Amino acid sequence: MPSLKDLKNRIGSVKSTQKITSAMKMVAAAKLRKAQEQALASRPYTSLMDSVVSKISSKAIGSSIDLLSGKEIKTHLLVVFSADRGLCGGFNGSITRTVRSEIKKLKDDGINVKLLMVGKKSADALNREFGDLFVEKIDGNSAKPNYTDAEVLAKKIIDLFENNEFGVCRVIFNKFVSAITQEVTFKSLIPVEVKNDEIDDNDSSSIYEFEPSEEEILNDLLPRNLATQLYSSQIESTASELAARMTAMDNATRNAGEMIDNLTLQYNRTRQAVITKELIEIISGAEAL
Repeated sequence: MPSLKDLKNRIGSVKSTQKITSAMKMVAAAKLRKAQEQALASRPYTSLMDSVVSKISSKAIGSSIDLLSGKEIKTHLLVVFSADRGLCGGFNGSITRTVRSEIKKLKDDGINVKLLMVGKKSADALNREFGDLFVEKIDGNSAKPNYTDAEVLAKKIIDLFENNEFGVCRVIFNKFVSAITQEVTFKSLIPVEVKNDEIDDNDSSSIYEFEPSEEEILNDLLPRNLATQLYSSQIESTASELAARMTAMDNATRNAGEMIDNLTLQYNRTRQAVITKELIEIISGAEAL
């Protein structure tokens, strides 16, 4: 049975931890609002970019642009977004499990896999098992995503593609749904996802004539679209990370409160037992005299 001093020290330790988790929760909540607004504001732009690329691609049937159709190379590149820091619940774990499952599925289908890791946590978790598949590990700078980093990342991917390192590229990230829900999402970067359901044969855009040609427009637009999709994925991942951290720290703070209550109750009972024992010893000694 722990002594009074041990219980008192443990209560003090849990209280210190509770202060830290409470502070982390407030910091994450303050940052989440801005990140959430940024994620929601980026979605219409990303969606419109998808729509524009889809419509122009539908006019460029038979085009020889590799970024549009991919290459017949049995190697897939997975771009994985995770956090640089922990203490955010199952955020990093869900990405890691999904990547591990996807690698197994692709290998069972006879497809080679390469990984471009953005963020430390999933990279560290997968390094022992799949370190030989890593193309590069990049610090995600998840606290402050910016478009310049996305452009640099897009250029690296295009260079690898042009060097025939892979034929298909997909990005895996946590999409922000709400403060308590984040959804692991796959998105094809190469080849570009052409949403045929958005293309209507009776659409007035069918009378458009492009100058320069559709192929020239796509040659300039597709790299921009790749950077845009990567930037959007980073923004979604950042908002999801902050939401997961806020929820995890809130749960940790409440659990610490419950633990303090239980330890305080145990401390009081132990103290009462010690006092009762001392009184019994005093009374027994007095009676013996």
